[in-house]
Amino acid sequence: MIWSSADLPGTGGSYKLCPEDFFVEELPLYPCSGQGEHLFVQIEKRGLSTPEMLRQISACLNLAPRDIGYAGLKDAQAVTRQCISLPAHCEKKLARLEQLQLQILSTNRHDNKLRLGHLAGNRFRLRIRRPGPHARQRAERILQQLEKQGVPNRFGEQRYGLLGNSHRLGQRLLSGDYSGFCHEFIGAPQRIENSKWRRAAQLFHDGNPAAAAGQLPPRMSDERRLLEMLARGQAPKAAVLALPKTMLRLYISALQSWLFDQLLEQRLPDLAILQAGDLAVKHVNGACFLIVDPKTEQSRADQLEISPSAPLFGSKIKLAEQVPGDHERRLLKQFGLRQENWKLGNGLTMTGERRALRVPLSAGATTQIENDLQLDFCLPRGSYATSVLNEIIKHPPAQIPPLQVPDSD
Repeated sequence: MIWSSADLPGTGGSYKLCPEDFFVEELPLYPCSGQGEHLFVQIEKRGLSTPEMLRQISACLNLAPRDIGYAGLKDAQAVTRQCISLPAHCEKKLARLEQLQLQILSTNRHDNKLRLGHLAGNRFRLRIRRPGPHARQRAERILQQLEKQGVPNRFGEQRYGLLGNSHRLGQRLLSGDYSGFCHEFIGAPQRIENSKWRRAAQLFHDGNPAAAAGQLPPRMSDERRLLEMLARGQAPKAAVLALPKTMLRLYISALQSWLFDQLLEQRLPDLAILQAGDLAVKHVNGACFLIVDPKTEQSRADQLEISPSAPLFGSKIKLAEQVPGDHERRLLKQFGLRQENWKLGNGLTMTGERRALRVPLSAGATTQIENDLQLDFCLPRGSYATSVLNEIIKHPPAQIPPLQVPDSD
């Protein structure tokens, strides 16, 4: 792991030992108008993922999932405050949500439904348990450097699923390797901790999908359905494409994320340095423009007004030019991918976008709490607090398996 703050020692310590160690609150993109057909509800939840929260609310209020709007996905192992939007007629039913152990903090009316990405950023309050000596001083120096230089805009290990292979599933899907997808989806037995799941994976590996389906834990309904289809003799392609589209899109998105992280690692620790051919992102509005003369624009990068970017690859994404563009094209070729692979149709096509290699950090602060250390900071939407934590703690993250390199003929 290459750190942006490699010249500064880390604090050590642990985090996320309980949900209260990781608090995150959405920062709204706009104020509510106070009127309209949509009810904005700010909710606090503990130990619950956003998709599971939405599923429970949908069932509790007898709503179709599409009727609930939300701005972003939040961690399950955390205390999170986020806003959802409901049809206004649900206001009289909100008391039902008390049975879901969700705390309603506020409500307001607005003209439009809340959409994914409709937030300015997130405010974090994190607790590092039992860090090493001089932890607060070390954390403050790192935060100051990150505020000046920006935070590496990594996706990180949490993006790749429980087995760390979501990106590999995306690669199998894009390359049309549906049999390989099935085995990757059920998982390699040696990487699985749950005993029932591990037995099921071994049975499938040994060629017995029917027995494997019977061994899976009850919660693994999608995996069971896939195995049962295979056991009935259906083709792997049919079994894979029968999975929820939201799940399949998540795997394709994870592939985008992994490839982006590889390009980011290539540019560390100099994420602020522009190169000819870069497509730079304006942090104020996300617009991109080509860097022709790096010397002319470098002062803007030094002020964190703009940053070099890398692609979330897709069927229509514009790639960089000159040396940065060569790196982007070489990475695709290395793993047997082309931009047109992302044009899958059937609701699975990803057009792609550019993402800044670093993002600004604001409101950084530290507090000593007995033997622990509390961190406060804000990040723009789409950025991960673990990028900051990893820089401060400097524990190497879990190893994520790389993509498959295709055989060369």
